[in-house]
Amino acid sequence: MSVPLIDLLASARVVSLPLTTRFRGITTREAVLFEGPRGWTEFSPFVEYDDTEAAAWLAAAIDFGWNDLPSPVRSSIQVNATLPAVSPDEVEGVLARFPGCRTIKVKVAEPGQLLADDVARVARARELLGPDGRIRIDANGGWNVDEAETAIHAMARYDLEYVEQPCETVEELAEIRTRVKYMGIPIAADESVRKAADPLAVARAGAADILVIKAQPLGGIDRAVGIVADAGLPVVISSALDTSVGLSMGAYLAASVPDLLFDCGLGTAALLAADVTDSPLLPVGGQIEVRRVEVSETLVTQYAADPERTAWWLARIERCHAVLG
Repeated sequence: MSVPLIDLLASARVVSLPLTTRFRGITTREAVLFEGPRGWTEFSPFVEYDDTEAAAWLAAAIDFGWNDLPSPVRSSIQVNATLPAVSPDEVEGVLARFPGCRTIKVKVAEPGQLLADDVARVARARELLGPDGRIRIDANGGWNVDEAETAIHAMARYDLEYVEQPCETVEELAEIRTRVKYMGIPIAADESVRKAADPLAVARAGAADILVIKAQPLGGIDRAVGIVADAGLPVVISSALDTSVGLSMGAYLAASVPDLLFDCGLGTAALLAADVTDSPLLPVGGQIEVRRVEVSETLVTQYAADPERTAWWLARIERCHAVLG
């Protein structure tokens, strides 16, 4: 559906939300909210993404705010805890924000840190979670193949559910998958899906066992559901540190996927020190609800981005809208 630029800008609200801990190198998360005829929606590509990549996120925002949603097949989504690249003595405090979560995704391969830092973080997470919970690690493509193999060996003792995007390219993923297959540790692809010109290339290459699917970077719920169907692989529905509005989009996507074998990465409102709603989509009993989110005028005003950042985002919307046009 095409939405005139003037209609988008009419309701656009740019916010800057503080985080509880540093994540992906940032301490605040900027996002734009729009109010469409179907409800509030979100546009929040990371600031380093170019306009072509960010345009898919705008398409997703339009889809969620202006189009009808698929019929959900579930009313709640089991979610994982997300553990940033913190020191071991900070792990317990972070995990306390994810009550009831039986799975932890641990960020690893942080620039400036060592493998020993990753091992210590994963070890502490396993200690706190106990033997029955699940631990997955996410390297965001930060290792080459040899580094990935060494790291996976070092952390295999902690019973890894899977390793997400250990290397950057599809070819590297295929190689590391071959190298560690005997260990029984699956490889998941994230960036190789959402940042690729062809999101199905990684599945066709046999380079991953699991796909991580995100509604915003893939252009919206309908397109993401189609990718899931065409890929023929198990999926994890995840988010990109969205506000609760963006997490709502992810929850509706997760509710539209027939088979969800894994806990989803949609509990990240717990990493925000402030949100845009009085009823945030925080994990309760390890789950979030599938529902629309009403935006609080008080909170949106309180956490409004400064005029310079607001102008930057509005100009970005205009450029991305032109790309879609």
